Amino acid sequence: MSIPSHAIEKEDERKPLWRYVTKLRKTPGGGNNMIKCSLCDLSLNGSYTRVRSHLLKITGAGVRICPNVTTSKLAKFRRLDNEAALKIENSKKKKVSLPSVSNEGKQTNNDVNSKHKGPLEASFNIQARDTLDYEIARMFYSSGLPFHLAKNPHYRSAFSYAANTSNLSGYVPPTYNKLRGHLLAKERSHVENLLQPIRDSWNDKGVTIICNGWTDPQRRPLINFMAANESGPMFLRSIYGYGEIKDKYFIAKHMRDVIMEVGPKNVVQIITDNVVVCKATDMLIEVEFPSIYWTPCVVHTLNIALKNICAAKNCERNSDTYKECFWITQIADDATFIKNFIVGHYMRLSMFNTFNSFKLLSVASIRFASTIIMLKRFQRLKKGLQEMVISDDWSYKEDNVDSAQFMKETLLNDNWLMKVDYILAFTAPIYDVLRKTNTDMATLHLVYEMWDSMIENVRKIIYQHERKTEVEHSSFFEVVNSILIDRWTKSSTSLHCLAHSLSPRYYSPEWLSEDPQRRASHKDFELTQERKKCFKRYFDDADVRREVNIEFANFSGKLGDFADEDSLRDKGKMDAKSCGLFMDLMHQYFKI
Repeated sequence: MSIPSHAIEKEDERKPLWRYVTKLRKTPGGGNNMIKCSLCDLSLNGSYTRVRSHLLKITGAGVRICPNVTTSKLAKFRRLDNEAALKIENSKKKKVSLPSVSNEGKQTNNDVNSKHKGPLEASFNIQARDTLDYEIARMFYSSGLPFHLAKNPHYRSAFSYAANTSNLSGYVPPTYNKLRGHLLAKERSHVENLLQPIRDSWNDKGVTIICNGWTDPQRRPLINFMAANESGPMFLRSIYGYGEIKDKYFIAKHMRDVIMEVGPKNVVQIITDNVVVCKATDMLIEVEFPSIYWTPCVVHTLNIALKNICAAKNCERNSDTYKECFWITQIADDATFIKNFIVGHYMRLSMFNTFNSFKLLSVASIRFASTIIMLKRFQRLKKGLQEMVISDDWSYKEDNVDSAQFMKETLLNDNWLMKVDYILAFTAPIYDVLRKTNTDMATLHLVYEMWDSMIENVRKIIYQHERKTEVEHSSFFEVVNSILIDRWTKSSTSLHCLAHSLSPRYYSPEWLSEDPQRRASHKDFELTQERKKCFKRYFDDADVRREVNIEFANFSGKLGDFADEDSLRDKGKMDAKSCGLFMDLMHQYFKI
């Protein structure tokens, strides 16, 4: 194996006298080199120290001095040796002294107080405290640690424990290998023990597997798997997908491994945000595990719907949508241009900060409802932006005069600002549902009704803005409605309908009276058909399914144990897991 050239150069710099001897071979047993002097042909067994003593004529080192080293050569060798020693010394890490703490902040003109300064310092150990502060600060500065680490409770408790414990004399902090080895293994084992109660709840309460693909800061594709139920979420594993074809077979393979880890009988549904994952689950996983439903993530589905509305693409199959929604795309592009113009010019940004107390948001396109969030911020900054562009400072001379004028005309255009308000108004119901479903709370039983009410609220706002009656036609609403319906069709499952049917609230007189077109779940044809599909899929045994149907009839018809006064009164306030015998039966078989 050859030695790298940079290593040889470094060796020559630190031990320059090697070049005046020849290394013959290693001595038997792995000892030092057999060396031959290039000046006197003397062979000796030894290291660089012996070579140095031989050539520099150092007596008393147990090495014969070289007789062929003249006075001029000896001066040259000593100069090389001194230069090497200086390089070694300069390469060593210098220990920078800490700031002085002996008299810092303790100067006083009062001689009486000066007499008591020593005992006071000793009683509170002020110098030791200051020294420790400086050592901790030096650790932050030398390693580039972020200052917010000081807010970490473990950082504070670690130093407090060390300072307040008297029997830690001679303690040495854990080494690099101990941190990444033994201590890490112990921490992982401890965390797994803490998570065991959540794992134990999966068998009784069921579990939902969440699959989400993302890219880390190094642009590496990852797929995360988590498990969640009412006991809490739990991270399962992360798959590194670099160089892999992430088709349905690849996803299904890893999905199957996760299901087997959790237990097929415990998994109720799989929530995903990716169409490929949905297809893999639908075509491959559900064939092997028919009791598991795939459910596309409602938040991602609504986010895609908002993107289709706010950033309509110009293509043949999307011509109607593009024609009706292009004005929204133009408004969003104008707002993006204004934001970039301000942020990209330090003089404009300085003016902006003068007239506004809030900052401009730089919302990444991967964030949910990024266009809506940006327009909301513009709406909030409207007054400050207008005051900025009409100020005398705005018209200073620069190369981007046309851009500055466009920005001024846009922000002072009432029609443009009214369009921003209109976009935020008719997308508000969509944005509200997105926010409500993007939580840790269980919302599966709310999705069906949320989606239906959301579309109706969007229709009301659009018709009110266009000043049309309910019987009139609105081409813009038809496009928006078609986008929402298309997304609902692709994301809805029978599980949404079943969960809706099992919620007592949707049978209560309070909920039914809010809209005359509302019907109880057992009287809705679509809900009934989808609920029956779920029952057939979950209960293969006809006798068990008959028992479930009878209990559901009692639940929906307010019969038997569901006919008492308390059950009837509390239907609008009870959740799906607290409505009596029927839910006990469903919990036993369905884990809902």
